[in-house]
Amino acid sequence: MARDFTSWLSGFRDSIADYGYYIDFKKVHRNVDGIKVELNILNSLIGSSDIESDFETLIKKYPEVLKCIPLLLAVRANEIYAMDGDGAFTYDFKKPTLSVEQYKMFMRKTGLFNLISKHIVNNLVDYATGVETGLDSNGRKNRGGHLMEDLVERFIQQAGFIKGESYFKEMYIHQIIAKWDIDLSAISNQGKMEKRFDFVVKTPAMIYGIETNFYGSGGSKLNETARSYKTLATETDTVNGFIFVWFTDGKGWNSARNNLEETYDVMEHIYNIKDLENGIIREVFK
Repeated sequence: MARDFTSWLSGFRDSIADYGYYIDFKKVHRNVDGIKVELNILNSLIGSSDIESDFETLIKKYPEVLKCIPLLLAVRANEIYAMDGDGAFTYDFKKPTLSVEQYKMFMRKTGLFNLISKHIVNNLVDYATGVETGLDSNGRKNRGGHLMEDLVERFIQQAGFIKGESYFKEMYIHQIIAKWDIDLSAISNQGKMEKRFDFVVKTPAMIYGIETNFYGSGGSKLNETARSYKTLATETDTVNGFIFVWFTDGKGWNSARNNLEETYDVMEHIYNIKDLENGIIREVFK
């Protein structure tokens, strides 16, 4: 029985976020704890009536506190570049290379002196925790990708496949060739292109190369993904003993439905989360 694309697409989810998707608080606290001593030393400057002089005294006695500065500006780097009419400078906060006066200028012009001396914040450890929380929210995109991988892996395991024995994670074409002596030149451009599959499932009769992704929002990448997987599906159709399977979902596909439908029309093994819940792995992986 032929599947209907529109019906299939209508079952795509808005989100697959779990409770750990939003903020990785363990990571936040770990990062802050790494500079907690230095932040507490800087706390001595809060409310200072002569912060530039006090900062100079502090830096000469505890130069290691400089490594905290980038985080106070929500920058995850040891070096910061800045320029204005007075010139262009690269400030190294791990191994200071400029004068104390130069670092004072940095603190003044970025507004950090004002932040600290005027009690705009009362505790730099708490402030840094807030900054780290904001920075960690940028990691949601990566966590979102792993969520789909984790979801698919759970269904693979529920179907009875065992990691390292009958299914493998993040496997390259050359590894597949070496392990099972299969000719995959059709999808590797005669060995010139290296492709990595999110999962590879091995049954007595077949090898399944699996890709997974979830798109909660649209973008040009979706069209590129659909086109590349359409090509990959066409190439793998010529390989004996190998099947390409794509698990995808997410309302973001509504913005690229035409390209997805083109791939759907030529690719037999393209499935969504609803298909997974309906037992497609047990049905297909034989």
